[in-house]
Amino acid sequence: MEQKYEEEIQMLQQEIEMLEAEQEETLRSIFIEHGDRLQHELKSVFEGRGGAQKPTLSKLITEVRELEKDLRRQTEINGIALNECFVKTLHKSERKLVQQLRLAGHCSVLLFQVEFAVTEIQEGDALLRRVTELNIVVDGVEFKDFSAFVSRVEDTKDLLLFFRTLRTFSERCEERRQTFQHFQEKYPDVVSLPEGCRSELMIIRSPQLPGISMTIFWKIDVSMEGVVKPSLELLLKMPDQAREFDTKKVMENGSNYFQSLLQILGVEASIEGLIRTVCL
Repeated sequence: MEQKYEEEIQMLQQEIEMLEAEQEETLRSIFIEHGDRLQHELKSVFEGRGGAQKPTLSKLITEVRELEKDLRRQTEINGIALNECFVKTLHKSERKLVQQLRLAGHCSVLLFQVEFAVTEIQEGDALLRRVTELNIVVDGVEFKDFSAFVSRVEDTKDLLLFFRTLRTFSERCEERRQTFQHFQEKYPDVVSLPEGCRSELMIIRSPQLPGISMTIFWKIDVSMEGVVKPSLELLLKMPDQAREFDTKKVMENGSNYFQSLLQILGVEASIEGLIRTVCL
């Protein structure tokens, strides 16, 4: 009977520890969400009590501003901005800690939400940490090029690989968007983006040569290991009547010519050359 009571007391102690941990996380979330308003209220209280506390409050405000500047610098460096950070303690004991986390934010124009659990186990002097139950959601028209990689990361639980690849992938998507938008604005009568500047498709049509068009497919491939590599292909369309006069076999060899241009001139100069040579 005495052992039963001891077990019940131990269970109650564990529940109390978990509730205390949840209370700490709740207070932290409230501070993150309402920190500016709380800071304003504290300032009002201290000012109402006189000038004795002002130096301390001023120091705290300065430290907060420095932290905000540091956060902005980190965002500029890694390109990832967090809008939400939620932490909940699921289990806490002397040797083991289990927490559930949710991170939401954006990297360039890509929105993401990551939910995962972290288990920490103290083994002597060593602290073992592993990620479990990883779930990733990425929102954006570019996601179709990223989905297979995300599925693999969810299986391997490699969070570092996900964020590192997300940054590189976002950068390549932004380069494509800027390039497509540049040519559409520069040659509005020649270049069209039927699915928008964030898609992988750009069409070039010649005003002087009806029926002839060039379609550029700019994919961004992501390997299972997180290697990001752009892939561009050219598709030529020409009426059957015009093919009879294609003595230089442009239709047949156009794609290979474009690949050679890419290797020599790069993406932007190659597209510029296509537009100037064929359509203007």
